[in-house]
Amino acid sequence: MDIHNPAGFWIRLGAALLDGLVIGIPLSILSFVITGDIDNSSGDGWINLLSALYGIFLPVYWRGYVVGKKVCGIRIVKIDGEDVRIGTMVIRVLCGAFIYAITLGIAAIVSGIMVGIREDKRSIHDLIAGTYVTYNRPGE
Repeated sequence: MDIHNPAGFWIRLGAALLDGLVIGIPLSILSFVITGDIDNSSGDGWINLLSALYGIFLPVYWRGYVVGKKVCGIRIVKIDGEDVRIGTMVIRVLCGAFIYAITLGIAAIVSGIMVGIREDKRSIHDLIAGTYVTYNRPGE
């Protein structure tokens, strides 16, 4: 295992909150414009699909970053330090979402605790996909 400088709980939470603002709010507005539904109940499927596509494709294209992670100076990499690829991100995003959904969010809480207390700072979806979140390499 080649884990260097893993990102901890607070920086990852900050990145997720930034993503929620930068991506979640515009997607909600877009959903309202398209559906006209103020509570977005009819647009939730589209928002979830677009969010999943964002989480899968942008890190592949942008070398492990999504907007929130880029702003916070952290990125997703494979356990060997290589850049993530599409298969890795599909596993990380979709399997993680499935596990968190079937456990009614309990696994998400466990993942947060894992990131907080594990030396390698890996969550459940990181373990499944063979990834971790690290700080930028020098010069990036």
